[in-house]
Amino acid sequence: MTEKKTQERKIAAALKYKPEEDNAPKVVAAGYGEVARRIEKIAKKENIPIHKDKVLAQALADLGIGVEIPPELYEAVARILIHVARLDRKLK
Repeated sequence: MTEKKTQERKIAAALKYKPEEDNAPKVVAAGYGEVARRIEKIAKKENIPIHKDKVLAQALADLGIGVEIPPELYEAVARILIHVARLDRKLK
């Protein structure tokens, strides 16, 4: 018997958050496979920080495009936003 290793499906989600306009971060892109690869490629091209967390990416993708994140995801997303803010300060 041979064992076939299944490849995990790539997943990506992108958020936008403008405190002066938004109540909470919104999902602006999400997808699997080739769509996920394109999201990541655009992020790299635009120097947008990438945080890898498959569980969070799945939760965000399940919400749908244009949806604000629910309160149960605030803490996880806040940690990422803090990390991104620190990176921005270091680059300036």
